[in-house]
Amino acid sequence: MPQIKINGAAYNIDADPQMPLLWAIRDIVGLTGTKFGCGVGACAACTVHMDGQAVRSCLTTLADAQGHEIVTIEGLSTDGTHPVQLAWEANNVPQCGYCQAGQIMQAAVLLRQTPRPTDQQIVDAMSGNICRRPRQRSATRSMPPPTNASEHCRSTRSC
Repeated sequence: MPQIKINGAAYNIDADPQMPLLWAIRDIVGLTGTKFGCGVGACAACTVHMDGQAVRSCLTTLADAQGHEIVTIEGLSTDGTHPVQLAWEANNVPQCGYCQAGQIMQAAVLLRQTPRPTDQQIVDAMSGNICRRPRQRSATRSMPPPTNASEHCRSTRSC
């Protein structure tokens, strides 16, 4: 029985180790912010963080996730105050919202690794996410100074 650490809590998942992490997160653990889009890793709606890197949970198996720290959109910030979430809201990025969790998770990794990305770095990092709207780039650009984002990441350990 794989034990998976999701958003800081350990879960014993009674399922086939080859089950996609996405289904364990949604159907077993009950965290439904991570979305199913395509099932083949092409749309990025299912993006979560595994040890701080963006991964597609529809392609990551429970066996792959075992022993790693998984963070979902719910774990990025329990109250919606992660700098990326605030920038998303301030720039009116959400439209239908289906791809939003994957977009935010991908952007959070980009900004942790590259606090002041160029337009091309934003395009490159977000190119695997479907439904890229022009406002997503402005939200990524409008992040607070790196020290604020870094302080948030250190205090919440969720970036």
